[in-house]
Amino acid sequence: MPHVLVLNASYEPLGVVSMRRALILVLNHKAIALEDAGTTLHSATSAVPAPSVVKLTRFVRVPYRGPVPLTRRALFARDHGRCVYCGAAATSVDHVIPRSRGGQHRWDNVVAACRRCNHTKADRHLADLGWRMKRPPAAPSGLAWRVIGTGIKDPRWRPYLEPYGGLDQFRDFLDHHDHTEAAVPAPVIRTHPVRRGEQHAPLSA
Repeated sequence: MPHVLVLNASYEPLGVVSMRRALILVLNHKAIALEDAGTTLHSATSAVPAPSVVKLTRFVRVPYRGPVPLTRRALFARDHGRCVYCGAAATSVDHVIPRSRGGQHRWDNVVAACRRCNHTKADRHLADLGWRMKRPPAAPSGLAWRVIGTGIKDPRWRPYLEPYGGLDQFRDFLDHHDHTEAAVPAPVIRTHPVRRGEQHAPLSA
């Protein structure tokens, strides 16, 4: 199912939710659609444009979330989908200081790598091979990374993420993935507001 970018009332990116959840927010007047996905959702009695970006009508105070979760998708986005050692397309994850030598699974010790470099390096240090990286690995920062790290993409989100960091990674992410979620046919979804007592998913990525 396509996904929708959710912005706070202040336009800060909060995360990504399902199309169904976004539609419920809009129909309950808890959010307004800023961008359409280019498709229409149909019910038995009405048709509603499928949103791609929605903004909450009231500001939501978000507690501190800590560092960006270290996931394979987020790591590949940080490293532009390229091997940090040779620049080829990345297909694996490598620990700069091997775990067998005390290296930890942290942002500053994990990089994207091609299978060949990963196999060649094995459990050795970079100095043992005479290798260097263009820049030391570090944890990504910026609110946009809450979206970029999910691996979900839509070019319509770019202007809303640009002020919050990670634009270069998001651009590269789109360049390396030709298709977008918006290209997925939108399902038929119930379009009446949620009634009291009905359950729905929490607003979270």
